[in-house]
Amino acid sequence: MIRTLLPIASLLAAILAIPGTSEANDRRFTYSYETTTMPKGAWEFEPWFTFKHYDDKDRYEFRYELEYGVTDNFQLAAYLSDWRYTDSDNGEDKAEWRTAGLEAVYALTNPNTDWIGSAFYGEVLIGPEKFALEGKLLLQKNFGPLSVVYNAIVEAEWEGESYDERVGVWENTFGLAYNISPKVSVGVEALHEVEFEDWSDAGEHVFYVGPNISYRNTNFFTTLTGLFQASDVDGEPEAQVRLLMGFNF
Repeated sequence: MIRTLLPIASLLAAILAIPGTSEANDRRFTYSYETTTMPKGAWEFEPWFTFKHYDDKDRYEFRYELEYGVTDNFQLAAYLSDWRYTDSDNGEDKAEWRTAGLEAVYALTNPNTDWIGSAFYGEVLIGPEKFALEGKLLLQKNFGPLSVVYNAIVEAEWEGESYDERVGVWENTFGLAYNISPKVSVGVEALHEVEFEDWSDAGEHVFYVGPNISYRNTNFFTTLTGLFQASDVDGEPEAQVRLLMGFNF
């Protein structure tokens, strides 16, 4: 896992050396969504990379997202591609395209001017062996240079070739980010997840926590988060790293 993290750290160091003049429409977190939306008429391209380390395999996940500000409070996004590569210890390596989809975010209140920022998030994904619907309640409050976010997430998944495997997922995410300069913030993120097989039997609760760092300039941002499992649940990633970038145009 260390060999995988070193290129990511080198890439982030190079990005931090890029000069910037102002703040873009950025994301300070990779596992939590903030309540602010893009300005009307603005476009953004977001490539994602997530690395997950398991006991018996490593997984590399890639996603490409295109966002558009419909109004100042409403944005739409299309997941152009979502695929992954699994490197297993038993030699059964596999690359597979997973899903494409649509996402919508509607901002209700502002985290700077209202007592709390809030937004609703909806998502639909479809692929050869997965169909999923997801809803989120996004909450955020900014205290000067400090941003605090929380997401409550419910997801319904139908998996398998005939979409006959039903799974419900309940997640909670939490994040703190502090601006150490106008362009750089550091913080921490946490993730809690529990699955309900056939929407009845609850699985084990999985908890993750770890640091993050974010950089932004006029038309670009990047955020890197490393999460480590704080619970002891077999079959779930021991650690995961997510790198998110955004290019505004």
